[in-house]
Amino acid sequence: TGDERRRAHDALAELWREQPDRCAWHLAEAAVGPDEQVALLLQQTAHRSQRRGDAAGAVAALVRAANLSQSGEDRARRLAEAAYIAAEEAGELRRASVLLADARRTDPGLAYSLHGAAAAVLLLLDTDGDVNTAHRLLVDAIETGDHGYDAANTGLIEAIQNLMLICWFSSKPAMWEPFYAALARLRPEPPDFLSVASKTFADPARTAATALGEFDALAAGLRDVHDPARIIRIGTASVYVDRLADSREGCWHLVQQGREDGPARRHLAALMHLCLDDFLTGRWDESYELAEEGIGVCDVHRYRFFEWYFHYNLALIEAVRGEFDRSRAHADEMIRWAVPRGVRVAELFAQHPRVLAAMGEGDFESAYRHATALSPAGTLASHVPHALWVILDLVEAGVRTGRHAEAAAHVAATREADIAAISSRMALLQNGSAAIAAADADVTELFERALAIPGADRWQFDHARVQLAYGEHLRRERTMIAARNRLAAALKTFERLGARPWADRAAAELRATGQTRPRAGDYARASLTPQEREIASLAAEGLTNKQIGERLFLSHRTVGNHLHRIFPKLGITTRAALRDALDAYTDGADQAPD
Repeated sequence: TGDERRRAHDALAELWREQPDRCAWHLAEAAVGPDEQVALLLQQTAHRSQRRGDAAGAVAALVRAANLSQSGEDRARRLAEAAYIAAEEAGELRRASVLLADARRTDPGLAYSLHGAAAAVLLLLDTDGDVNTAHRLLVDAIETGDHGYDAANTGLIEAIQNLMLICWFSSKPAMWEPFYAALARLRPEPPDFLSVASKTFADPARTAATALGEFDALAAGLRDVHDPARIIRIGTASVYVDRLADSREGCWHLVQQGREDGPARRHLAALMHLCLDDFLTGRWDESYELAEEGIGVCDVHRYRFFEWYFHYNLALIEAVRGEFDRSRAHADEMIRWAVPRGVRVAELFAQHPRVLAAMGEGDFESAYRHATALSPAGTLASHVPHALWVILDLVEAGVRTGRHAEAAAHVAATREADIAAISSRMALLQNGSAAIAAADADVTELFERALAIPGADRWQFDHARVQLAYGEHLRRERTMIAARNRLAAALKTFERLGARPWADRAAAELRATGQTRPRAGDYARASLTPQEREIASLAAEGLTNKQIGERLFLSHRTVGNHLHRIFPKLGITTRAALRDALDAYTDGADQAPD
C-alpha cells in the first residue's frame, strides 16, 4: 500500500543517512505533502549533481523540490533554477521552456529573478531573439534583485557569468559597463574564474597580461576538476591568452560524454574550444571534423544560436587551404544570421576568414579592408579581442598596399599594449609584424627575434608565415642561401598543413632564389594527410561515403569534404580515377628522396 511504501522509504532514508543524496530522495518519496526541510535537502542534492556533471539529475531533484515547497515563491524559484540548468547544461530547451512557464504561473514576479532571467535569456537566444533584449533582461534582474551582491549566491554568479557572454556577443564597449559594475560590487570577492575571465576574455589587449598569474593558479588545478561548468569557464578564460591546451583533456572528456548522450551544451562548448586550439596549433583535419560535429549537435538539440561559431571554424580552414568560395559562403552565412539579432561578435569573426582568403588570393586591398573592419589601423579596438588575431594580416596587407604609415601605427599600438607579454603567439605576431613594417636596418634582427621566441613554433601556420616573410626579405637583399633555408622551412610547414596558397607563394619565392621547386607529385604527397590517404584508399575500393564514415567513425559529410580536398591534390576529378592516382602517388612516394 501507499502507507507501506512511505514507511519503507522512511526506513531506507534512515539507513542512508551517511549518503545525503540517497537519503534526500527517500525522504522525498516518503513525504505526504509539502515539506520545506526535505525540499531544501533535495535542492542541495541538485547542486551536488550539477557539480558532478549530472545536469539531468539536478533538474529532476529541483523539480521534486519545487513540488515539495511550502510557498509559491520557493516553488517558482526552484522551477526557474531547474529551467536554467535544463537550458544551460542539459540541452533540454523544450523542457526548460515548460518549466519556466510553470514557474511564471506560480509567481508572475519571477521575471525579475536571477535564474528566471538567465533561463529566459538562453531560451530567447535560441529562438531568434536579439542580444539587446537578452542584455536588458539580465541587467534588470541583477540590479533589482534582493541578493546583496553576495558572491556565494549561485543564481547571481550565473546571471553575471551569462551577462559577460552577452556583452561579448554584442562587442559594444558600452554594454560591458553593467557587468563591470556588478563584478565590482560582489562581496567578499568574485569567484576566481569570473575574475580572471573579466580580464583575459573581455578586453585582453588592455588587461590580459595583468591576469596571467591568476590564470596560472586556475589552470594548475584543472587536472583535478570534474565540474563541467568550471572546465568550460576556465577554457573560456584561456582563449585569448592562448592557453586552450590546458583544458584539452577536460574538454575531450566532455565531448565523449556528449557523444554518449551527455549534456549537449557542455558538448558544444568543449567542441568550440577544441576547434580553436586545433586550428591555432595545426590540427586542421581534426578541427574541421569537430566543427562539423558541432553543427550536427546544434541541429539535433536545436541550439541554433551556436551554429555560427562552427561555421567560423570551417571558414577558417577552407580559407587557408585555398577553398575560397566555400570559405566565403560560410562567412556570408554568419553575417546574414548575426545582423538582425545584434550578434556583432559573429559579424566580426566572419571578417577573419575573409582576411585569410583575400591574403591567400593575393588580394591585399580586400585583406586590408576586412582586417580594419575588426579594428582600425593604429588601434586595438576596445572589447574586440579578436582584433589581436589579425595583427599580422593587417600590417602585411598595409605594407603591400602602400599604407606604410598605417602599418607602422598598428605595430606601435601592439607595442604600447605590450601584447607580447600575453603569450608566445602574441609575441610572434607582434615581432613578426614589426619586422614586416620596418624600413631600416633592424629588419633582420626583428625577424630573428620573432622566430627565436620560445614556443613560437607551436603556432605552426603563424610561424611559417613569419618565416615566409623573412625569406622574402632575405631574397630581396640577395642573401640567397639564408633565404632558401627560411623559404624551404616555411614551404615544408605549409605543405604539411595543406595551406596550398601559402605553399605556392613560398615555392615561387624559392624558385626566385634559383632553387627548383618540388615536382607536383612531391607537393601532393606532402599535402595529402594520413587520414586523407586512408579515406582515398577506401573510396578507391568502392566504399560509399557512409560506409567509409562508419569504418572511421566520421560523418558521411566529413568524408565528402575530405574527398573534395583529395581530388585536386591527386590531380583528378572523379572517384573512378582514384585507384590509378593512388598507385602513382604510392610509386612516387617510394621513389622520393629523403
